[in-house]
Amino acid sequence: MPGGDVLMSAQAKGGRQATAAPTSPYAIELKGISKAFGPVQANKDINIQVPRGTIHGIIGENGAGKSTLMSILYGFYRADSGQILINGTPTAIPDSQSAIRAGIGMVFQHFKLVQNFTVLENVILGAEDGPMLNSSLNKARKVLADLSREYELDVDPDALIEDLSVGHQQRVEILKALYRQADILILDEPTGVLTPEEADHLFRILKGLKDQGKTIILITHKLREIMEATDHVSVMRRGTMVATVKTADSSPESLAELMVGRKVLLEVEKGPANPGKTVLTVENLSVKDEHGVVRLKGVSFEIRAGEILGIAGVAGNGQSELLEALGGIARATGRIALNGVDLPLSGAKANGQTRREAGISHVPEDRQALGLIMDFAAWENVAFGYHHAPEYQKNALFMDNDALRADTAKKMERFDVRPPIPTLPAKSFSGGNQQKIVVAREIERNPDLLLIGQPTRGVDIGAIEFIHKQIVALRDAGKAVLLVSVELDEIMSLSDRILVMFDGKIMGERDPETTNERDLGLLMAGMTGGEAQRKEA
Repeated sequence: MPGGDVLMSAQAKGGRQATAAPTSPYAIELKGISKAFGPVQANKDINIQVPRGTIHGIIGENGAGKSTLMSILYGFYRADSGQILINGTPTAIPDSQSAIRAGIGMVFQHFKLVQNFTVLENVILGAEDGPMLNSSLNKARKVLADLSREYELDVDPDALIEDLSVGHQQRVEILKALYRQADILILDEPTGVLTPEEADHLFRILKGLKDQGKTIILITHKLREIMEATDHVSVMRRGTMVATVKTADSSPESLAELMVGRKVLLEVEKGPANPGKTVLTVENLSVKDEHGVVRLKGVSFEIRAGEILGIAGVAGNGQSELLEALGGIARATGRIALNGVDLPLSGAKANGQTRREAGISHVPEDRQALGLIMDFAAWENVAFGYHHAPEYQKNALFMDNDALRADTAKKMERFDVRPPIPTLPAKSFSGGNQQKIVVAREIERNPDLLLIGQPTRGVDIGAIEFIHKQIVALRDAGKAVLLVSVELDEIMSLSDRILVMFDGKIMGERDPETTNERDLGLLMAGMTGGEAQRKEA
């Protein structure tokens, strides 16, 4: 391939050494893999074969053991028993460096990049030729140029990571793996933080990698992506492998049933809305970021009781700032009123009440940064923002921790959080189960207004069905819901009205019954109604 000779000559420290041609048709074979964490059996006697030069999907509910299995393959965990074969050769993978030497690269759901380093510096980090970096940087620059051209991984090598979009940061992670000569690439929930356009570009990249003989393992909850991108798909449930099928011989419905063990409703069931009084009034709301850049530009709208207002838009166009201003996190100018009472725009208390005490619950877009403290136990995370609630008070001085743990156990059971252990730290749960903890905490407070950002990001199909039902039930109970999601099908199926944002402004309002993804997409690209009609013509 173009750049291949350069890549093989790089021989970066820690990179893969040249090996004999493989004799097995399988890039990866896992035989009898088991792994337990104390009483929790994460993987149980897993067997899987992944043909070379294919895209192989692995799906399952949150806590099914997918990420644990891939962490064993990448050397983050050691299996309690079982065998790994790479290209037919039994291979010990005690650590990630061994995985890299075996030709395995991994792109994690939460990227492992140094934000104030350049692209080039991140790519060579841990793969330097020696203490003098100039030689490594110059060599990497040439290799990256070839790889970028080969796989449409167009990234400025001198750009700082913190200045790149999430989609471009993901490309850097792929470049890191390819620079280390990976023939096998594992991607864990790769589209969870991407816009639809970035996701489409990613799958073009993956097809290009496959066409060059690379083997891709794709872990995702999105059945549409599985159907469109993969050749084979393996289904895990409760730590076991229940099936491996050709994707062309399956369907979203059959895969969902294999994942959950029952038939799953893939469409949102909801009747017509019955809007009541105005709950939230937003007038001329604007937000500046820490650099003084205006991110939200004079936004105005209302939400009434008994309706779901969806906010559609490409990530980075003001939706996050809108949620943070409404939730009292970001300072703003303009006016916010809840049930006719103005709320302070500095995030301070209104009439001695916090936003939550006033009746606003908030599921933030980034569960790890804003929704949880990762080192704290699940029951402690459930208390955040509600620790003054009467049911959690033992007396005037102390919280009733036993009551909190018992309440958390009930929430975990209702929301099927796995494992259902309130004393485990948040970091011990999968991303989807972390999301369930945050959603359970906020929805179960019966708020007047629910602010919910990316509610099903990284959540399995069974939990998506459950969370959607909870949002609709809240609406049907006469509550107001503001929904922000980059998933257009989620916006269209849940919302009673849709507002489209671009560059910090509202471009228009649409009825989900009469609009379509193309119409919304044009507004998301900043085109007004007239411009959209001319483009259609």
